[in-house]
Amino acid sequence: MESGPDDGVALSADLLDILACPRCRQRLAVDHDRGELICLGPECGLAYPVRDGIPVLLVDEARPTLAGRPA
Repeated sequence: MESGPDDGVALSADLLDILACPRCRQRLAVDHDRGELICLGPECGLAYPVRDGIPVLLVDEARPTLAGRPA
């Protein structure tokens, strides 16, 4: 299943199944409103940008979310 063309992030479900947070190795979820991938790790919570449809999974490029602890 793919995200629609109007969504902020259009990544296939197959790709999301294999992507993981490089910091804690937990699953990532799409935040369509912000165009990011959010780590679902209970103590991580980093948000990774998606630029031109490409996830930027670099901890230095991530931002802390309110749900997670600061990087």
